[in-house]
Amino acid sequence: MDAIDQVVLNSRLHYLGMDARVIEPRMKLAVLTCMDARVDAASLLGLRPGDAHVIRNAGGRATHDAMNAMALSQGILGTREIMVMHHTECALQRFTETQLAERISTATHQPFTELLGCFTDPIEAIRDDVRRLIEYKSLVHRDKIRGFLYDLATNTIAEVKMPLGVPRNPQAGLG
Repeated sequence: MDAIDQVVLNSRLHYLGMDARVIEPRMKLAVLTCMDARVDAASLLGLRPGDAHVIRNAGGRATHDAMNAMALSQGILGTREIMVMHHTECALQRFTETQLAERISTATHQPFTELLGCFTDPIEAIRDDVRRLIEYKSLVHRDKIRGFLYDLATNTIAEVKMPLGVPRNPQAGLG
């Protein structure tokens, strides 16, 4: 049985009951995190179905698509807070854009020119993503956006503080 057949079978055993009827997340929270299979955001953060939106992509980066998802999450579905959570041992830190493009091109036999958001400093990458979200004018609530680093080895999360001068209230100082 292939992996897709296995998860389809698993879905037949999964029943959400009343949680399937919740449209707006109970916690009013959206989490932006990495797609890495080692990161189980719901389990790590104690989230249950209906609690929060979890948006995942390579690196948990605040890409155009991720920010659009956050705009929908807030503007239509009622979330008010955003948690950006990167993790240690991320592929976007271990490789350069060129290395990843070459590997994808080799695997697909097609040119790959997209930027994936590689970084060398995980703390600065989190700060960059939090800053991008704070500055994104299509978010209704930009005052409760915080960044965290999940350490895979210790199974702990630590908040990444923003440097002084980054406005917590985006309406103050971001023209």
